[in-house]
Amino acid sequence: MSTEPTQITSEGLDALKAELAELEGPRRKAISERIKIARDFGDLKENSEYHDAKNEQAFLETKILRLRERLTSAVVVEEDSRAGEAVFGSQVKLRDDSGKETTYRLVGATEANLADGKLSIESPVAQAMVGRKAGDTVKVATPRGERIYKLVAVD
Repeated sequence: MSTEPTQITSEGLDALKAELAELEGPRRKAISERIKIARDFGDLKENSEYHDAKNEQAFLETKILRLRERLTSAVVVEEDSRAGEAVFGSQVKLRDDSGKETTYRLVGATEANLADGKLSIESPVAQAMVGRKAGDTVKVATPRGERIYKLVAVD
């Protein structure tokens, strides 16, 4: 079990608590009901519905344990607006060397989801942006080679 503190935004903490409540309440109850119904089908050795439900229960309990661990180690980092500098919680608009613009919110590693526009503060791109202001240009070593980004805006 990790005791290392995990940075998280207040919105991320709320989402984590909501997900945990859903899993521990309605989801746990639904799986329990599936197991109860499947048990009534007879011989448990060859009862695929029962085994599927038990497997789903095991996955659910593992996920609940992981979420509880994240919740225990979560440290809410308040947004720090330092005169337009990119910091934890900032929303940044970047333009890469091909001219493509992308907007990200700098969040903790456990909240990161590029599809939702959430970039881990621990990522090389985010680390290069921290402390920078709109108009700054940075070079970032990425797995695909060095990239150049311009910080277009910081909110």
